[in-house]
Parts: sequence; C-alpha cells; structure tokens
Amino acid sequence: MNEKIKRICTIGMLSAVAFLVVYTIRIPMVLFLKYEPKDVVITIGGLIYGPMAAMIISVIVSFVEMITMSDTGIWGLIMNILSTCAFACTAAWIYKKKRNMQGAVIGMVVGCILMVVVMLLWNYLITPIYLGYPRGQVAAMLPTVFLPFNLFKGTLNTAITLLLYKPVVTGLRKASLLPPVGDGKGERKRLAMWPVIVVILATSVLILLVMKGVI
Repeated sequence: MNEKIKRICTIGMLSAVAFLVVYTIRIPMVLFLKYEPKDVVITIGGLIYGPMAAMIISVIVSFVEMITMSDTGIWGLIMNILSTCAFACTAAWIYKKKRNMQGAVIGMVVGCILMVVVMLLWNYLITPIYLGYPRGQVAAMLPTVFLPFNLFKGTLNTAITLLLYKPVVTGLRKASLLPPVGDGKGERKRLAMWPVIVVILATSVLILLVMKGVI
C-alpha cells in the first residue's frame, strides 16, 4: 500500500471515528450548547497530516452530522466547520512550522483563542437566524454563555489532544499506516509536558464550575 492510499485510508478512518464520537458523546452544558470531543480527533488528524486534512475531516463529519442527526441544518453545518477549522487548522498549521511538543501546545492555544473570537462573531451573526433568538438577547449571551463555553471547549480539547496524540500516532505506526520514526528521545519532552496538561485540565474544570454557577 503506497503512502497516498495510506493517507486516504487514515483520513477516512479518523472521519469515521470523529462522527462516532459526535454520535455517542454529546454532553449538555448550558442552554442549547453541548460539548462533543470530535475536535480532538480532527485536530490529531491535522497534527499528523496538516491543516488541509483537518479541514477535510471537519467538512466530512459536519456534513454527515447534518444529514443524520442535526436539527440546525445548513446553519449548524457552517458553525461546526467554522469552529472546528478555527481550532484544528490553526493548531495544525503552527505545528507544521514547529514540529515538537512546544509547537503543538502553542498551536492549540492560538487555535483556542482564534476559535473563541470567531465563534463570538458568528454566534452574534448566525444564532438569531437559525434559533430565532432576538439579536439583542444573543448579544447579551456572548460574554456570559458563548465566551465561557468556547473557552471550556478549547482548553479541554487541547488537554485531551495532548494526552491522546502520541498513543494514536504510535497505534497508527504499529498498523503500518504511518512510517516509523525516531529513536525515543522525545519521551522525556513528553513527560515534561504533564504539568502543562494538568494546568490546562484544571483551567477547563474552573471554567466549567463558573459556567455552572458553582463558583
């Protein structure tokens, strides 16, 4: 099997896994917003193959979601693609320029910030159309609902991606879908990232507690 076919197969497999994640894990957060970790799978695909792969997986998954289980139609499709690409494609693009753990973290942090900004804008523009909310009501929800939700989503996706990326890549290499590389010298750097992962997870928990009104 040549590399191009392996790439297509892996992207197809990641698309299927991402949709399965959407189908099985939808956690209600606040109002109509739900957390689903599909962006983790899409971001891993982007870190492996680049930003274009992340965009392709995002479009495939969002389209299949629209025609099978979504009740928001084309507007939901647009919002899903915008949100995922802002996070995953940004992370993948920066990681492509700086292929180490630091590059991955920087990419996902920048992706998280960009996603928050993009979704504040597009929620203001589109949410009144497809949910029928008055625009003034949506504007009032931007700092109290959409901002904390997208911060929570971005930080949690960053932490989970950092936890799963190495095991997923290792599994794909064992399945001969990715070429073997390296001599294991990166393991020390991976262990050094645990404090960062813990901080990101703790931040996600704090944002969630704020959203739920606990603190």
